[in-house]
Amino acid sequence: MQAVTNETLTLEPLTREHAEEMFDVLADPAIYEYENEPPLSVEWLRSRYARLESRWSPDGVNQWLNWAVRLPTQECIGFVQATVHRDRSASIAYVFSPAHWGKGLGTHAVREMLFQLESRFFVTSFKAVLKEDNIRSYRLLLRCGFSLATPAEHDAQVIPGDEILMTRRNDSARFARNDEMTVMTQ
Repeated sequence: MQAVTNETLTLEPLTREHAEEMFDVLADPAIYEYENEPPLSVEWLRSRYARLESRWSPDGVNQWLNWAVRLPTQECIGFVQATVHRDRSASIAYVFSPAHWGKGLGTHAVREMLFQLESRFFVTSFKAVLKEDNIRSYRLLLRCGFSLATPAEHDAQVIPGDEILMTRRNDSARFARNDEMTVMTQ
């Protein structure tokens, strides 16, 4: 994995060194309105990130790609992540600091991750699962070219009744990147 940067943000490969600043980002209770819970401690998060540094699931089947999202000020504002499956599909997720919601940064970060997954990891389709009441996330995914899954696609997944599946096929022309991204070796 490589860091990707521009005037708006940087996607950095997530490592154990991000634990302390990400713990502060992930401590905001507004993030957990729809799911999950905050990390137990900085040490717990550091241990989790250390496991993710391998970039592979324990069985070696799925590639785990996780990036910290950083502003030009060096402030870490969240993360984007993808599990790339053998069939070249990817399941994506993201979390951003509520202090930065509504500014387009999440959309920008997710779009860049999708571009990296398509161009560098040859992903051909994407899926995301979210709570049906999470309108903010739903709109972000729509802006990134996702749509509601068909009933057949939804039924093929094990998804709780209060969640929805959104999908996106690889179509790089669906949205153009607004700026030139620079890939930096890390």
